[in-house]
Amino acid sequence: MSSENEKSDEPEQLALIRETVRKAKVPRAKPRTWRGAALAKELPVARVVVNKGALHLDQFFDYAVPEELDEAARPGVRVRVRFGAGAHQVRGGRREGGRLIDGFLVERRAESDYSGPLAALADVVSPEPVLGPELLGLARAVADRYAGSLADVLQLAVPPRNASAERRPSPAPLPPPRAPEPGSWTRYERGPAFLDSLARGGAPRAVWNALPGPYWAQEIARAVAATLASGRGALVVVPDGRAAGRVDAALTEVLGEGRHAVLTAEAGPEKRYAQWLAVRRGAVRAVVGTRAAMFAPVRDLGLAVIWDDGDGSHSEPHAPQPHAREVLLLRAAHDRCAFLLGSTSCTVEAAQLVESGWAQALGAGREQVRKAAPLIRTVGDGELARDEAARAARLPSLAWQTVREGLKTGPVLVQVPRRGYVPRLACERCRTPARCRHCAGPLEAPEQQELRCGWCGRGAPDWHCAECGSTRLRAQVVGARRTAEELGRAFPAVPVRTSGRDHVLDSVPGRPALVVSTPGAEPVAEGGYAAALLLDGWAMLGRPDLRAGEEALRRWIDAASLVRGQAEGGAVVVVAEPTLRPVQALVRWDPVGHAQRELAERAELGFPPVSRMAAVTGPPEAVEGFLTAAGLPADAEVLGPVPLPVVRPGGPRRPGDPPPGEQWDRALVRVPPGSGAALASSLKQARAARTARGGGEPVRIRVDPPDIG
Repeated sequence: MSSENEKSDEPEQLALIRETVRKAKVPRAKPRTWRGAALAKELPVARVVVNKGALHLDQFFDYAVPEELDEAARPGVRVRVRFGAGAHQVRGGRREGGRLIDGFLVERRAESDYSGPLAALADVVSPEPVLGPELLGLARAVADRYAGSLADVLQLAVPPRNASAERRPSPAPLPPPRAPEPGSWTRYERGPAFLDSLARGGAPRAVWNALPGPYWAQEIARAVAATLASGRGALVVVPDGRAAGRVDAALTEVLGEGRHAVLTAEAGPEKRYAQWLAVRRGAVRAVVGTRAAMFAPVRDLGLAVIWDDGDGSHSEPHAPQPHAREVLLLRAAHDRCAFLLGSTSCTVEAAQLVESGWAQALGAGREQVRKAAPLIRTVGDGELARDEAARAARLPSLAWQTVREGLKTGPVLVQVPRRGYVPRLACERCRTPARCRHCAGPLEAPEQQELRCGWCGRGAPDWHCAECGSTRLRAQVVGARRTAEELGRAFPAVPVRTSGRDHVLDSVPGRPALVVSTPGAEPVAEGGYAAALLLDGWAMLGRPDLRAGEEALRRWIDAASLVRGQAEGGAVVVVAEPTLRPVQALVRWDPVGHAQRELAERAELGFPPVSRMAAVTGPPEAVEGFLTAAGLPADAEVLGPVPLPVVRPGGPRRPGDPPPGEQWDRALVRVPPGSGAALASSLKQARAARTARGGGEPVRIRVDPPDIG
């Protein structure tokens, strides 16, 4: 063919291509609106829960499914939808406009309950179904219990998407392992029977008072292994990453690699999401994790375990602020699976589960307790007779003697309720708290520097006591760093290590050393501590909180559990008034008895957990108006309102505190057993109506507040 013929044929070829493209280019809808697009032939309506946490929007919304999204738009996938378009923005029978937001497709339907025009799904974000019916039902139950919205719960339950993790396939599931031997469960009277019931597919429910020592993680691992042997899944929720690491190591030792997933924040978003997907896909049947793992979508859940339910880390700070214990109780009731609440201590809620008959007590006999627990000593009358200064001394002679003896054979733990150097100061002569002359704030000496106010920051170089005129100060509560410094001077040949919020140690060697720690940050010592000092007990017992005694005992027992048993010479000295009930419970190592007595007293007073309670906080006028408008149950009792402490600007804030500088009130609403659901429903409806109207000052609601003062 000549070049001339090629040039003459070119216009015809271009025209033919244009005509072919013109015929093939069927008008397509824009992905944002899918205007004019054909709908799916079957089940053309998608029911979606949108990512809007407002209570008045706590419902499902229907959207049209374009034909091109028919295959990808399956129940459980993440979608993008247009939300907020007015009814007047309708073109071609489709609602348009609004803002693009995320959501989950929960159901496909043949027709909608809504009679008006529907907007179309904007897009399917991922074909991975991440929201199954079991997780959706659990999220709905949690939202209803805590007067929250389904969208808020789903934000806690489903982790953010990671595309690279979704593209990787999960490993193939392994066959069920063999049932494990009882091991150290033989120390408990019903321990082997509990494991045997799990291995046979039973659903026992137990409150486990664990013996002190390092074996609790291995015992949890054996319970998980017994559940997996029955062909079911298991879920373990622990308070922090250190505890998760111990259970992880124990599960690897008992089960081997590849049979469990670890869901903690330390893993990073990609690895954590990959582990979560492995659980969702059924590749892994056992999970251990921190608070967020309470929603892990374990296939055929056979056992739910929570360790140390009294730890504040189990309480979620984000709305609707559920507690891991209550979520696992809901899962155990809904899935009819086994439940194990374990701790070396015992909360009042755990004691109530046993007293109500919902769970059975699982503990050891007194002989086993005496073998495992260290010797507990207090500064009693005999010590005071020999050492009169012991009554006022922060470290009486008994404490010094215990430290010296303990350092001969291993490390010694010193628990201090406060971190820092000298958080609070008082007059040495009359014990009047040292206050700033300008704002009456507390005076501090951070890092052993000059005096300054903890509120306004002004210095106080010429301070003198307003009551007696003295110019000498003493520490009201000595912090961990100051304690470490004093002990270092007293024992110059012994290394001193500290563990606290800024730097938490996971473990320490079994060599002689002084380990100064704040409560909850105590590292594990190889072979156990030789001795422990529990200082400034009055600081924890004197907190203005209903749980002060229970929390102090829990902190003491957690620390004392790291000490060697009495048979190995382990000893603990608690510096607190020996006649107080929590101190006596520690001496007898009887946390269950202490919790039972606390429960009986709360039953007489009508306080949780015998009753259900909700806290309503906000500006005084807003709280009063909210309670007036809310249709509370007839048997509801309102306590308060009372003013909350004003948070100073720039100062530390806890979750739920009012904005800095603002005066807020708090009211407690109490109902008897059986009316908790009605209380949550009435509060939710009242807040939804308030939000729908718009405007007004904010009001916060928290069902089952952990701190009621």
